[in-house]
Amino acid sequence: MFTGLVEAVGRVERVAARQGNRRFTLKAVFAAELGAGDSVAVNGACLTVTEAGLEDFTVEAVGATLKATTLGSLRVGDPVNLERSLAMGDRFGGHMVQGHVDEVGTIRRIERHPGYWTLAVQFKRENSRLLVDKGSVCLDGISLTVVGLRPGEFTVNVIPHTWENTTLRLRHTGEPVNIEYDLAVKAVQRYLDTRDTL
Repeated sequence: MFTGLVEAVGRVERVAARQGNRRFTLKAVFAAELGAGDSVAVNGACLTVTEAGLEDFTVEAVGATLKATTLGSLRVGDPVNLERSLAMGDRFGGHMVQGHVDEVGTIRRIERHPGYWTLAVQFKRENSRLLVDKGSVCLDGISLTVVGLRPGEFTVNVIPHTWENTTLRLRHTGEPVNIEYDLAVKAVQRYLDTRDTL
């Protein structure tokens, strides 16, 4: 479980293919605190640490994860949002994030305003039921609040701290972004979809 509060922006050091999977070695300030088996959200996708050193660590993504997220397009030198899994007793900011990407959306607009930025994201129209105005959504591992919603597009506002301390400041219109919808909304929608068959 994660919170969507990015701990650090890391960097891809190595990428290696392995039996349809891909291994990523990532440089991170907290690498020395990791051990094999730990979970780390990489651009919002939960991956397992296979090796850890003093300055970097390695994770492996299976083919299904590569197809369902933007991880398959990562290259050496790319920056990535990183968050370690929540430990028992930690303060819980952001919202409940599983690290299970629901779909890959597209950044349609980035607008700068006095004191904040607005991002408009295109997504599958059928997933509109998984978003709530003023509810939570996770983009590339970042917990954000939905401030505008219409079929096939939602908008979020980004404060300067989040803009400067995540990969959002490096993003451009037309680029893909990992989306994870709010777990609570998904649970309610699942109940509504299946209540007549239970």
